[in-house]
Amino acid sequence: MNVALEDMLAQWLPRQRWFPGRGTTVGELAILSDVTLLEGDPELRHLIIEARQAHGTARFQVLLGLRGELSPALGEAVIGRMSGRAVYDALHDPELSAVLLRGIAGERQEGPLRFVREPGASLRDWPSARRLTAEQSNTSLVFGEAAIMKVLRRLFPGANPDLEVADALAKLGSAAVAAPYGWIETSLHGEPVLLAVLSEFLAGASDGWTLALRSRADDSPFTGQARELGLATALLHRDMATAFGTREMTAAELAALADTLTAKLAQAVAILPDLSEYAPRIRRAYDDLARQSSPVMIQRIHGDYHLGQVMRSRHGWVALDFEGEPAAPLAERRALAPALRDVAGMLRSFDYAARHQLVGHPEREERAGAASTWVAQCQEAFCAGYAAGGGADPSDQAALLRALTLEKAVYEVIYEYRHRPGWLSIPLDYVAAA
Repeated sequence: MNVALEDMLAQWLPRQRWFPGRGTTVGELAILSDVTLLEGDPELRHLIIEARQAHGTARFQVLLGLRGELSPALGEAVIGRMSGRAVYDALHDPELSAVLLRGIAGERQEGPLRFVREPGASLRDWPSARRLTAEQSNTSLVFGEAAIMKVLRRLFPGANPDLEVADALAKLGSAAVAAPYGWIETSLHGEPVLLAVLSEFLAGASDGWTLALRSRADDSPFTGQARELGLATALLHRDMATAFGTREMTAAELAALADTLTAKLAQAVAILPDLSEYAPRIRRAYDDLARQSSPVMIQRIHGDYHLGQVMRSRHGWVALDFEGEPAAPLAERRALAPALRDVAGMLRSFDYAARHQLVGHPEREERAGAASTWVAQCQEAFCAGYAAGGGADPSDQAALLRALTLEKAVYEVIYEYRHRPGWLSIPLDYVAAA
């Protein structure tokens, strides 16, 4: 039976938004773990699968539902049929998703799967789950507008920073994170693997990207919100420093950082030769970083910080998703880094919020000036708020911030070139003018 299921999954997997290299084929697929969480009809099975592609092997989590009769509402989740029953992605099914919530509430142990509840967390059996549709790399379920469960699709061994950081900050009493209520984990080859995290849901909150776009559409200022976000970011970094410590980079480490940025630039130029025109200026910025004499402190950071990763709730700004860039190795995502790398990410995000609305717009040239003014005002307000909150004043570390912002923009250029060519002009225009 598993042979038929493996073939079915190999056809279905590349069509999923969260699958890396979406649309490519799977060379080989193997089921590493298959645990039944609910017997009968419907049935719920938890799978860990390993898929081999041209660029390497990756592991994924699939919650599999099986029903004799499938409602039309679950039609989009169908994977195939097996033994006379429909096989589908169970995260689309509120009845089966509730099994995961009950598992955490009851601290269930099922084979290699362990459901963990935070001490003191009072969990209710909320009647239904609502699946969020905006995510790509993971899948999130909202229970009763009170809790949200992020189910990781691609799995990595080791301490996952998303839970590690949020849990540590919540224990400090930080207001900058949504407190975890529990999680699901397993182990593979002797290493821990995080499968899902259940956290407080910020009902009524809006993400920063949506708020920024609304500001641009209404031609209204965003400087007040940007300053508050800068202040909240400084407090977030303060709490992360308290939880995980800080230290000063050595001169050798600073030089190595500059070398790493230069090597990334060379790789980018090889992929997109159009960047070669700007490469000498970018390299000079990296050289300036290597020669910087003022101390550079490093600490744990968010690592993938932008307007889509922050929510404005009734309590203020809250940061989400501390797992960093999912494609990066886990050790790299957990490594200490300059806090200004997060600042650079947010500064670039303001630029994206303003300029993506101009892509293909018939009045792009006429509107560019207003967009530039909006971006500059937001960036200045954010940096002022960050400094006021106790973060390193970005104006005092101009060489570091410039280098890290260019690093981010070069990454964006290659990302857009590969995945969203219509937006390539956004980071490329910044690189050209920087």
